Parts: sequence; C-alpha cells; structure tokens
Amino acid sequence: MDRPIAVVGVPMDLGSGRRGVDMGPSAIRYAGLKQRLERIGRTVVDLGDLKVPLPEESHVGDPRLKYLDEIVASCLQLGEIVDGIIGRREFPLVLGGDHAIAIGTIAGVARAEADAAVIWFDTHGDFNTDETTPSGNIHGMPLAASVGRGNPALLAARGGAPPIREQRVVAIGIRELDPPEREALRQSDVRVFTMSDIDKLGMREVMRQALVHVEGAAGVHVSFDMDVMDPDIAPGVGTPHQGGITYREAHLAMEMLYDAGILRSMEIVEVNPILDIQNRTGRLAAELALSALGQRIL
Repeated sequence: MDRPIAVVGVPMDLGSGRRGVDMGPSAIRYAGLKQRLERIGRTVVDLGDLKVPLPEESHVGDPRLKYLDEIVASCLQLGEIVDGIIGRREFPLVLGGDHAIAIGTIAGVARAEADAAVIWFDTHGDFNTDETTPSGNIHGMPLAASVGRGNPALLAARGGAPPIREQRVVAIGIRELDPPEREALRQSDVRVFTMSDIDKLGMREVMRQALVHVEGAAGVHVSFDMDVMDPDIAPGVGTPHQGGITYREAHLAMEMLYDAGILRSMEIVEVNPILDIQNRTGRLAAELALSALGQRIL
C-alpha cells in the first residue's frame, strides 16, 4: 500500500454523450492532488496525459459503438502503461476522462495481477453491450467489456488481457439501470449493492461484505465514477442522478479500502469541469484518492 504512486491522465470524452470530461484530469490535478499526497508521505510521479483524439478529429462510426476505433486505440495504450506501472511495483492512479477508459485500465491490471478483483463505484451498471445500449456511448459498456461481454471489436481494447471473473467484481452505489442491463446484471455473477442496499445496511456493512467478497484476490482495483456521489455534493458530472452516496459515506468506503491493505490500483472518472461549481467535484475526487491512499483525520 505504500508503493510509489504513478499518476496518469486520460483526457477522453469520446465514450460519453456530453463534452467536458476530457478536462477532468486537469481539474483533479488543480485540486492539489500530487502535493497533498506528498504531504502524507507518499512518493508521487505524474506521467502526464495520454494523447487522445478529440471528437472533432474522429469518426463516429457505428452508432451503437460510437468512436470505437479511437477508444480501442486509447485503451490499448493505457493498458500497456498500467501493466508497466504495476510491473515496476508502483501504484497506478488513473484520472479520467469518461468511464470507457476503464477497459484499458482493467486490462492492464489483469495482465499484471492474476485473479485481480474490481470494486466499481457508479450510479450506472455500465453493463450494456452494443446489443442493449440505448445510446451507443461506450462509457456505458466498460464493466461488461472487462468481464468479457460484448462486441469482439470492443473487447479487442483489452489487448488480449484475460477478462476479470464476474465473481471477482463488486458494484456499489447503483441506482440507474437500463432494463436489458438490469436483467444482464441479475443473471451475472457480479455482486451488486444498490443505493437501497446502502440505505438499509449502511456503507460500513456494505464495504465489509464487499471486502469479504473479494477476499483471496491478488489485489483490488477501484474504479470510481464521480456520478455515484449525490449531485448536491458533486455537481460536475455528465450524468447526475439524485439520491447518491454522501460525502462521509464515500470517505468511509475509501478509508476501509486502505485499512484492508488490498488496494493495488485506482481510477477516478467522469469529472466534468464545465458543469462544476468552483471545482467542487474535482476537489472531492482528489480528497477521495487521498483517503484511499492513506490520509486520516488523526
């Protein structure tokens, strides 16, 4: 857990239907991420941003897999970088960008860590495929792709990495699903904790059960979509939905992950500064990374 931290920005908004999340990495960095991590004793190197094409210089292509070629190319590059970071015994901290980048991040994790687990914080299931998507936006497909579901052309973004086993995936904070996506999740082996589960059990118990579920994994990757937060707390996201995780629930979840000593990689995605208020969401993203990486009140 005290490995050097390698920060990678992926300024991509090709996977979403709304512009602006390509500025997310800058917003999180602007919140003082590197300096604040160094103040709690962590060694940090910022590797800068991947070069990602803009929509204006890209081709939409298949309306059910928009910007497929560009997203696949970016994810392949990201997967190699993440694999290399873990191979150097460093901690990858990936800043998005839209959630489609998770295909690349998780592919890199899967190549480097046999039998890795994923804890997925999100309002949405991101479990659509090209056959079920209502929008064609690939940021609604990365969890499905990471477990090996979907169009082979999109699965190629994993670069041959093995899929994550569904039994090794926990999704937390889910509260908005498309009907076919809901049925696919019900029939899958993914462990899902909805917002109703958090209401009934409390975040501490949800996280306890999640950590039990991933026991024995080689390590845990956390994929944190900022839209899992209540929009009153995190307004700067592209797809806000009322009734999300509170500020303290999110920090408790991150603190419990650090205390468990199993976190090996992390990405934070979907910060949209265009829709934010005084970088509130960018600051929160940085604060949650700090809690996951060792910052404590006392």
